[in-house]
Amino acid sequence: MLHFHIFILVRFGEAHIWSVGKIRTFNVPDFLLDDFGNSVVSNECSGGDDGRSSSDEGGGIRRTTRDFPPAHFLFKVEGFSFLAKTGVEKYDSDVFEASGKKWRLSLYQNGDGKSNGSGFISLYLVIEETENLPLTWEVHVSFRLFVLDQIRDKYLTIEDANGAVKRFHWMKTEWGFAQLISIETFSDTANGYLIDDCCVFGAEVFVMERNCRWECLSMVKQPDDNTIIFKMEKFSKLDKKYYESSVHTIGDSKWKLNVYPKGNVKFKGKGLSVFLELVEADKLPPKRKVYAEYKLRVRNQINDNHMEFSVERWFSATSVNWGYPQFMQLKLLHDPSKGYIVSDTLIVEAEITLISEVKRFP
Repeated sequence: MLHFHIFILVRFGEAHIWSVGKIRTFNVPDFLLDDFGNSVVSNECSGGDDGRSSSDEGGGIRRTTRDFPPAHFLFKVEGFSFLAKTGVEKYDSDVFEASGKKWRLSLYQNGDGKSNGSGFISLYLVIEETENLPLTWEVHVSFRLFVLDQIRDKYLTIEDANGAVKRFHWMKTEWGFAQLISIETFSDTANGYLIDDCCVFGAEVFVMERNCRWECLSMVKQPDDNTIIFKMEKFSKLDKKYYESSVHTIGDSKWKLNVYPKGNVKFKGKGLSVFLELVEADKLPPKRKVYAEYKLRVRNQINDNHMEFSVERWFSATSVNWGYPQFMQLKLLHDPSKGYIVSDTLIVEAEITLISEVKRFP
């Protein structure tokens, strides 16, 4: 006489149960923990060679054991030996949902002979309900399959040794392992996989969403239009604390010059103060910085003997300007013979020779 038993798994939520004959399956909530306490049973073994096996790319199969059940699906078979004798090549589980997609497990209880699975249990993950997807649909998946060791209450975990992500598409709707576990090993009661003619398989499925964003950091030497020229006319009559140049876009950033005609802070009344400022630095993404190598210059309008200093700095929302509080002494600046002020006009420049740019796409 065959005995039928219903098992309910509850993991902080309602379990889903269905049955066909002696088959029981359980949907397990997505939030169960994953990959803790793994211990290696064996490193690698060969798999099928027809492209259905997840190991067909040469990376082999990795088998480990762990205490935690699969995060997405459990599939129990009672009276396994009777299923194996029915003559049916495979048994397909009910549909379950994981990572926003619909799936089922396809079990070859006597092995998938077409894929070098004779003498083994073969198990595949199959994507379902793709009819309404465009012809060019693709789903990229990392998955694991499981067999429960009922004696030690541990799960044999089977996955690609190289951690390969599998591409499901309209011409390839299933991936798995033709040689999941040998029938000899599976049937040996001492191993715990088949107890009282019952066994449990499982699956975890993680979809790699194709919403990747690219960011490119470029260090640009001699960017276009890289010089800010600040022509300060009627310089002797300027009475404000400081003056700002117009804003220039260099690279993907905006810049301006800040000039203090009589100096700022402790150098007030002693020297000319000149700073380069990153405009709208407060709008930068968190942690974003902008690097610049530049020259601050007071142009000599008589000859090429300019007053010039080089600066290398990272700018950010908390460091918006860099320069010299005492770029040059006021006495030197106002000396008519030096040529810095001609026709009551001072010319201050910032030439950016290297700048960082960040591009994000899409």
